[in-house]
Amino acid sequence: MARISRRLIASYILDWFIILAIAAVGAGFWKVTPNHRPFTLVDPSISFPYTHEKISTAVLAVVSLLFPAITIFLVAMIFVPGPSGLRWAPFGQTLRRKLWEWNTGWLGLGLSLALSFVLTQGMKNLFGKPRPDLLSRCNPDYENQAEYALGGYPQVLNGLYLVSSTICRQTDKGMLNDGFSSFPSGHSSYSFAGLTYLSLYLASKFSITIPYLLPFSYSSSSSSTSTFANKNTNPTRPDSSSPTLPTTTPFPSTQRQQQTPLRSQSAAPPVYLLLLPLIPLCLAIYISSTRYSDFRHHGFDILFGSLMGIVLSWFSFRMYHLPIRRGGGWSWGPRSEGKAFGTVLGTSGYRVVGATKRDDDVDGQKADLEWGKGPVGREGDQSQGTSGEYVNGTVVEPATSVR
Repeated sequence: MARISRRLIASYILDWFIILAIAAVGAGFWKVTPNHRPFTLVDPSISFPYTHEKISTAVLAVVSLLFPAITIFLVAMIFVPGPSGLRWAPFGQTLRRKLWEWNTGWLGLGLSLALSFVLTQGMKNLFGKPRPDLLSRCNPDYENQAEYALGGYPQVLNGLYLVSSTICRQTDKGMLNDGFSSFPSGHSSYSFAGLTYLSLYLASKFSITIPYLLPFSYSSSSSSTSTFANKNTNPTRPDSSSPTLPTTTPFPSTQRQQQTPLRSQSAAPPVYLLLLPLIPLCLAIYISSTRYSDFRHHGFDILFGSLMGIVLSWFSFRMYHLPIRRGGGWSWGPRSEGKAFGTVLGTSGYRVVGATKRDDDVDGQKADLEWGKGPVGREGDQSQGTSGEYVNGTVVEPATSVR
């Protein structure tokens, strides 16, 4: 029985270590005193009252981190490998696929949240933008404000000048420093980073997407756009006027689909399934809205933080998962052992397509992390399976020629 490569396992342990290190850097930024941007005492945009926040940092962590993590674990354990996985498939292979989908699901989530955390906290410290409730936190010394003036002409402008944060008489330094952390909104970026990732993950696993046409060369015959399929047309023979399809097409039913009306090649998913990705998005929107109603952030801070979280979640999702439309709900396979820690100039990607000496499935050699076997059954393998063979979670039937 093939052994799982320790080198490959070590490379993914390193991935986790780096993600945790990124989060630790963000936690370090959290402890740093932010830049205190000068402000004016007559600015109405920072004159809102200091109120109790509806969503605390602890609640944010539960909703944006713990809730997606538990959901991803349950989906991977219950729904993987899905209908394509045969009931008689070896338990070891099924378990490896479940564990791999769980690992990649958490890797993407961790990367999204870690990047959001470190970037948000770093930007807060750099910009030091006052919150809408800064003056309530500050408790400024109005009587001697001219002594704290920065630039301008205090004797001429009659109070319409900038002052430094030293005018504040607030004794709680943590509360005061937090008043200069308005941009960008951490609640918005963190919630969208975690919950948008969860929405993408659920949409992938349950094939929740807008109907689309598979990429293939369409026949010039009018049957593809006709109201009903032409019963006199041989469904296994492509139209003579259409280009010849390559035999290695990833869609084995391409020739059959060429004579199928376009409207019959896809369909909308059940509406109730839309709730799966919609609920996390609604949670993220609500969390972001509380930062505005609680006077913790300006509108632009919330919009920027939300957009940053969305971008980071999409980036992290695509790092570990196939496209939602064409990926069948799967994540990318593991790296090849020889490329576990990187690749060199002149090579492409981190998977070895086909057999190499290092990746062959022979006695005493390493196994694939996902299936525990050699190149047969790995994603990217172009070999044709035999009848009834369990490859990539599906039965591969023997190739047949189309006459």
